[in-house]
Amino acid sequence: MKKQVLYSIILLILLNYKIEAQTDLLLSKVSYELDFRFRTEQDWSSKKSDGNLREDRTRLRYRLRTGVTFKNEWYSLGFRIRTGDQNRQQDPQLTIGKGFEEFGTLPLGFEKIFFQGIHGGLKYWLGKNSYSFEKNNELFWSDNVFPEGVFLEHNLKLSDLIFENIILRGSHYILSSNGKSFSKDAYFQGFQSSIIFKDERFKMFPGIYNLRNIPNIPDGNHSFELDYSIIHIGAKLKALKSKNLFVDFDFYQNIEDYRSNENISDAFSEEKTGYSIGIQFGSFKQTKDLKFKITYAKLEKYAALDYMAQNDWARWDYSAFNSPDGRLTNFKGIEIVIGYYITKKINVIAKYYNIKQIIPTGEFKETGQRVRFDLNVKI
Repeated sequence: MKKQVLYSIILLILLNYKIEAQTDLLLSKVSYELDFRFRTEQDWSSKKSDGNLREDRTRLRYRLRTGVTFKNEWYSLGFRIRTGDQNRQQDPQLTIGKGFEEFGTLPLGFEKIFFQGIHGGLKYWLGKNSYSFEKNNELFWSDNVFPEGVFLEHNLKLSDLIFENIILRGSHYILSSNGKSFSKDAYFQGFQSSIIFKDERFKMFPGIYNLRNIPNIPDGNHSFELDYSIIHIGAKLKALKSKNLFVDFDFYQNIEDYRSNENISDAFSEEKTGYSIGIQFGSFKQTKDLKFKITYAKLEKYAALDYMAQNDWARWDYSAFNSPDGRLTNFKGIEIVIGYYITKKINVIAKYYNIKQIIPTGEFKETGQRVRFDLNVKI
């Protein structure tokens, strides 16, 4: 009897050790993320299309995100949730005092749920994840818009040539499914190649993006659908080898012909080109890093899909059509950014915007000025 008890105790100890070892192994493959943003924002001199000025607006805002990723030898899966209005994919920030009771609950949603793998030099993900094409800014696609679909990437090593490597990327994102065949969905298909030169001071990333069956107004209030076929040429240069001076450039050209589309006026049928140029001094990666950047942009109406692009540069939206989404194309203007890393996990960023409409949608051209201060904290 005593031997049986002893054997049982030894067995329990061994099982407990094995469970603890397996738990430690499992936890070693799990990574967690948590970040918080607090924002102060002021808008002024924002003229509407009827010539009247919008009321000056001051807002205090915040955002919280947290997520978990499990990584194994060749695959990973994970998710991330965030605060934010479910109907505003471009804007996860919540405004203090707007629509939420003092002791009420706040809206949360999943911005990422994905399975990702690497096999034979091919990287891919399935589900809902970050926009994975290379870009210099958010003028074409907002960092807050997380597409759903399939993405592929392959890295070609070319060490014997003047190129360090070439990265090929392709995707099929479904923007809206209507329960019929794939060809009837509102979808985005993209192909891009990133060409990185040997000294890594210069890279180019040309691509083509096809958007099909796209509503002219988001959130079910559209009157027609249209297609986009956008050629993109992006580049980034480290101008001085010994200094952190960078120049970036983007050019967009929609090659669809809208002249025969009766839903698009003659004034906008040829508004399909966009470009931006940015100059940055300083890096922005670690403690005490300081950067300064100025970007000039001109983005015509159909050079990008406005309600998937950024909504930072002005307070223009589709509220007149019962949608909170932004409509930030058909404008030209500047963005000035100053950022500083206080610690490895905490930084502050100040931004100033001044823009003007290219072609008026009413009697007058819309305008806008905005200044913004962000405190970003990561755990």
